[in-house]
Amino acid sequence: MITLAGTELYLASAGGKVNILRGIDLDVAPGETLGVVGPSGSGKSTMMMVIAGLERPTGGSVHVAGQNLATLNEDALARFRRKQVGIVFQAFHLIPTMTALENVAIPLEFSGDKNAFERARGSLELVGLSHRLDHYPSQLSGGEQQRVALARAFAPQPNLLLADEPTGNLDGETGERVIETLFELSEQHGTTMLLITHDLAIAGRCDRTVYLSDGQIVDNGQAR
Repeated sequence: MITLAGTELYLASAGGKVNILRGIDLDVAPGETLGVVGPSGSGKSTMMMVIAGLERPTGGSVHVAGQNLATLNEDALARFRRKQVGIVFQAFHLIPTMTALENVAIPLEFSGDKNAFERARGSLELVGLSHRLDHYPSQLSGGEQQRVALARAFAPQPNLLLADEPTGNLDGETGERVIETLFELSEQHGTTMLLITHDLAIAGRCDRTVYLSDGQIVDNGQAR
C-alpha cells in the first residue's frame, strides 16, 4: 500500500539546506496498521504529509496504492486523495458553519456521490453520533468533534487512513474512546492505517511500530 524509497525532503534557508527527511525506506502492506513514534521534530508529520501527497519530496520516490505520486499534478493528487486516502488531524479541521452531518457529507459531495448525506449519516452512526447529526462543532465536545473527523475520514471508505496524533487534544478517557473507534473502523473496513502517536501503548496496538529520529527510520519494527 505504501512504499517509500530513499525519500528525502529538505528546505532551503538563508543558513543553508535544512534536512527534514533523510532517506526514508518504508513498506506498508495492504491492511496493515502501523504506529509511527519518535521525538518532536523527528519528521513524523512530514512523512505523513509526503505519503498523502500534501508535500512533495525533494528526493527518492513515493508510491501509494500502486501510484507513483511524482507523476501526478496537484489536481490529480486531490482526486487521488479523494478516492484512496482518509486523513485525521489532531486539530479536527471541522467547518464551524456546517453541522456534523454536513461536515461528513461535503467530501462525498465533492466526489459526486449522489448518496452523500445517506452515507454521511451511516458513518456518523458508526462512531456513535446519530443523535448529533444537526449539531455544529461548537455544540460538540472535543471527543465528539474528533469522532466527526473520524466519520468524515472513513465515509469515502478509503484504502489508506493517515492519523496524526488523533488524541493529542483530548483527555485520557475521551482519547481512549476515540482510539477504540479508530481501530474498530479500520478493522471493519480492512483499511491500511498509519498512526502517528507519542503514546507507546497506542502504537503497541498496531501490527508494527516504526521509530523516527532526525528524519530517519532507526527501527522498522517487527510485525506482531
